[in-house]
Amino acid sequence: MAKSLQDSSSKRHFHWTNKVGNEDDHGHDDHALPSLPKAVSDEEKRKDTPHKAIQLQRRKLQAAAISRLRSVLTAFGKNRGGLPLGLGSRVVGTLFGSKKGHVHFALQRDPNSHPAFLIELATPISGLVKEMASGLVRIALECDKEKEDQEKKKTMESKSSKSGSAVRRLLEEPVWRTYCNGKKSGFASRRECGPKEWKVLKAVEPISMGAGVLPCGDEGEDGELMYMRAKFERVVGSRDSEAFYMMNPDSNGAPELSIYLLRV
Repeated sequence: MAKSLQDSSSKRHFHWTNKVGNEDDHGHDDHALPSLPKAVSDEEKRKDTPHKAIQLQRRKLQAAAISRLRSVLTAFGKNRGGLPLGLGSRVVGTLFGSKKGHVHFALQRDPNSHPAFLIELATPISGLVKEMASGLVRIALECDKEKEDQEKKKTMESKSSKSGSAVRRLLEEPVWRTYCNGKKSGFASRRECGPKEWKVLKAVEPISMGAGVLPCGDEGEDGELMYMRAKFERVVGSRDSEAFYMMNPDSNGAPELSIYLLRV
């Protein structure tokens, strides 16, 4: 009886051992080994190469386009003479001249920038001072459009649109008819800012608004130069019309001085 119990226990023991062994064998078959990185064939490499080449070409084209755009923006930041292309909605205006001389009028984007518009009026500055003392002053500057046939004008516009060049800007017109409060006051002509004009503008650069006299021995027989400086609000009506209204906080809404540029 004891022997039979030993045999049965041994059988159970060996049967359990074999069972475990079988389970281990099945477990070994069921659980696969971790997969190794798949080797890339030469054919797959050849398929992937054109895709990478296209991506690289796109990146080069994008970089070239960005570089070209930056160069164009830089070129448009300056005009042929190195002057600012245009003025903003607020500009600095300065009227100056010797007591016995004519009025010079300069428009600047900033107090220290080169004038984008500088003209000399036939009106004496003493006459302008009297007009301003009496009340509001309206100065109108008129110039003529170039006389062209309709076909020629269309041809020029088409050429300018293709080449990117525009028709002459209003501030670049050389000669103007001048009217002061409705009265003819001769002609005004566009001037380049020379050393004398630049010296005056640099002298009044710290002044944001005001009028006075500057000692300047080479600007007249009496050696004095009158000036008036203020900020102007710029209003663009069209390609052929602009207006500049002097901003004076002491006035009751109406500007003391207004300047109109018209191409008719």
